[in-house]
Amino acid sequence: MNDHQGHQKTRRDCLRWTSASVAALAMSPSAWAQAKPASPPRLISLTGGMTEVIYRLKAERWLVATDTTSVFPEAALHTPKIGYMRALSAEGVLSLKPTAVLGTHEVGPPAVLDQLRDAGVALQLVRADHTFEELVAKVKVAAQASQQVALGQALITELTQQWQALQQRVERTPHAPRVLFVMAHGGKAQVAGQATAAHAMLTFAGARNPLFESTGYKSLTPEAAATAAPDVVLTTADSIQASGGLEQFWAQPGLAFTPAGRAKRLVVMDAQYLLGFGTRLPQAVDSLARQLGTIPA
Repeated sequence: MNDHQGHQKTRRDCLRWTSASVAALAMSPSAWAQAKPASPPRLISLTGGMTEVIYRLKAERWLVATDTTSVFPEAALHTPKIGYMRALSAEGVLSLKPTAVLGTHEVGPPAVLDQLRDAGVALQLVRADHTFEELVAKVKVAAQASQQVALGQALITELTQQWQALQQRVERTPHAPRVLFVMAHGGKAQVAGQATAAHAMLTFAGARNPLFESTGYKSLTPEAAATAAPDVVLTTADSIQASGGLEQFWAQPGLAFTPAGRAKRLVVMDAQYLLGFGTRLPQAVDSLARQLGTIPA
């Protein structure tokens, strides 16, 4: 199997979302239902994607706090903040007396999570595996915690229909550009391999990640840039700002000498929109694919 055939198979595997899969994940209301608590929920959301879900379920009135990655919708910016999702404080969470704390397994540090569990806090953490199933799991967890089961079922149906329509368009693309994701939010610029949200988004959008043989984030070096030889560079608006502008961004190690750098082919997207795996996931993939030319603009 050549590289292109392998990429096509990987893309089909990542995007495949059959009716059977939907049926398996869509729990009946009776399966979701639990005894209704005497008092209203008090929810803390630890990730931006989970916060998006809570707002789509119209359950934001029960949010007592969110983390600093919760920047969408705009109203989420004005919620009480408990810090960055990977640097939580047990005292800060416990002081808010939440009935449920929602997020993904990426939150931490682990010692704080252990403290919260020991204190009896209902931690409900979804596995962040960068799939559509991750989004469905977020909806189910948030719907149960906020007692919005019917809205959760309806949202899963809506998102699934969007995802199925999107995958059909992307699977027909005849063109799979080599796209390198570069993140430069502070300190040294990094590039994304497998097991990252960026790699998943490139795959969903019908592009090829030239670093598919590596895992996680690595420092951008001239050698890495030359080996990747991207047709296009994908980055975030925060990366451009942190770099000091477009000219300084292209001055990152080796980028200027790649095919993308010589032609200044760059796609810039909002970080939370691109990588947050919230309810805007289908729209984010659609936007990325259109900008990369893998589906008609």
